Amino acid sequence: MLKTDLAARLRPAFDDDRDAETFLLRLERYGADLEGSLRAVYGDATDTLMAELLEVLIHAHHTRAPDLKRLDEARLLRPDWLQVPEMIGYVAYTDRFAGTLRGVQERLDYLEGLGVKYLHLMPLLKPREGENDGGYAVQDYRAVRPDLGDMDDLSALAFKLRGRGISLVLDLVLNHVAREHEWAEKARAGDPVYRDYFHIYPDRTQPDAYERTLPEVFPDFAPGNFTWDTETSGWVWTTFNSYQWDLNWGNPAVFREFTDLILHLANRGVEVFRLDAIAFMWKRLGTASQNQPEVHHLTRALRAAIRIVAPAVAFKAEAIVAPADLIHYLGTRDHHGKVSDMAYQNSLMVQIWSSLASRDTRLFETALLAFPPKPTNTTWGMYVRCHDDIGWAISDEDAGRVSLSGPGHRHFLSDFYSGEHPGSFARGLVFQHNPATGDRRISGSAASLAGLEAALDAGHAEWTDHAVRRLLLAHAVTLGFGGVPLLYMGDELALLNDYTFAQDPAHAPDNRWVHRPKMDWALAEAVQDNPATPAARVNTGIRALIAARQRTPHLHASIESRAVPSPDSRVLLLRRDHPLGVMLCVYNFSEHEVAFPTYLLRDQLGEHAIDAVAGTHFTLQRATTRLAPFRALWLLQAEVLP
Repeated sequence: MLKTDLAARLRPAFDDDRDAETFLLRLERYGADLEGSLRAVYGDATDTLMAELLEVLIHAHHTRAPDLKRLDEARLLRPDWLQVPEMIGYVAYTDRFAGTLRGVQERLDYLEGLGVKYLHLMPLLKPREGENDGGYAVQDYRAVRPDLGDMDDLSALAFKLRGRGISLVLDLVLNHVAREHEWAEKARAGDPVYRDYFHIYPDRTQPDAYERTLPEVFPDFAPGNFTWDTETSGWVWTTFNSYQWDLNWGNPAVFREFTDLILHLANRGVEVFRLDAIAFMWKRLGTASQNQPEVHHLTRALRAAIRIVAPAVAFKAEAIVAPADLIHYLGTRDHHGKVSDMAYQNSLMVQIWSSLASRDTRLFETALLAFPPKPTNTTWGMYVRCHDDIGWAISDEDAGRVSLSGPGHRHFLSDFYSGEHPGSFARGLVFQHNPATGDRRISGSAASLAGLEAALDAGHAEWTDHAVRRLLLAHAVTLGFGGVPLLYMGDELALLNDYTFAQDPAHAPDNRWVHRPKMDWALAEAVQDNPATPAARVNTGIRALIAARQRTPHLHASIESRAVPSPDSRVLLLRRDHPLGVMLCVYNFSEHEVAFPTYLLRDQLGEHAIDAVAGTHFTLQRATTRLAPFRALWLLQAEVLP
């Protein structure tokens, strides 16, 4: 309970009794989570930090707009707002989608027509000039990239989106800032307060000790994890690039700064924060300095602080880590359901592409069965493709369970999706080859990786048909998994690799720009008039899947999909146990028709089922059910047919 004396001291800071009561009730609800998590990290420094945070929280509460406060109350009444089947995500770069933030406003009819309820605009806060890791080297968290607009444009867009029931999602880089950020500039100028915002060492003694267990994120163009900086006369921790300075989260002042930043952006209308590079926040000698326990205490404390002022806001963890580590970002044991509200189910994407290449779902099934259950109040973010490369995050243990070599299978996938493997349908590019580990990640658009580019170049009608079916199957898996499906801009139009990136000096060194094309608005308009084209078929198919998802309550994310052992290695079965009945998703990952034994479907569903995608009825009494190439079924339990 909130101490009476604290409530009495805080109440005079509010002009309105009702406003004060709202704040104090939330402080009572979340204060223990906030203080307890901070004390686990900062110990005796917590009391001073809490006093500073209360000032930050009260100020942010005072300046929060009335319509945002109303949204806060609505979300408290509907805490599962991120879990409902109507939630469809769309991910885009502002400039490549619509030029500017004002340009995005002009395209809201398109997004609404697609069924979008969640719009993630890729890094748009002001980055350093020149090379900036695609916008993830932030120079100013309180300003927008000038060519996109300004903070007022951001607020105006957020307001328009709210009016259409669409949540604005932004990236918040937690691990590092640009070398040109105000904090780093003050550190370079010798200010001891700001030097302590970073990890700076006078010689190589400590960096060398850390390097013994640290991996390299970008071995091709940013080897090592430390950079000598002449102005600071020290070695600065730079996990990603020499111009991205890692923050010292062991300093309570950094926590205070980010609480203030998040609330500032929340009051501008941001509803979901993608917590970028969250796994790297805490450093510990003798480890990989990833996934440390303090990361989860800090995230829980940030979440609690934000809930006091802006409970409409949610956190999404950008933690591309192994399943055993990933689950902690949603919360386990004492943190259960109290850390991030959402995390990327990155294993799903990897397994989709793995199964499409191998025509074998046994590894997919095994990997899902090994996934620990998530808290019921959290959700996954799933995607076929994203802005990043594909790293083949397949564990040796999962591979071994299906008699595969982990390194061998990862090597096969890199060969296959770079087009080097005989018979490959894919057109991808190798990204960040690490000869020491054999790691080769892959860049490429979904359509090019699925074989559409090669099929069109060859003028091969059957290959083109297979590529379209692969794309629709992949999207059916993500849309039918239960969580927030994240549609990457252009995938709904089957956009191909954009090789012109190599002509732009700012993009040429990073081949991930091959799958970051500009939106083809002419194509978006033309698909209505040319229904037989691959782009139109993919667009129509994805829209049908979205519509089917939004009318299927069984896809509420509080319930998880779990793999059911399949007697045919080409077919993946995922079961969902909803109060309205069982849902069984059936996916044929091969280009061949499969005669699937009906008894297994009948054992799960009974005698009758409805396919939620096509709206057709099934009587499950025949010996076999014919599954067309790349067929996706969302089967729901049904009563006796009318």
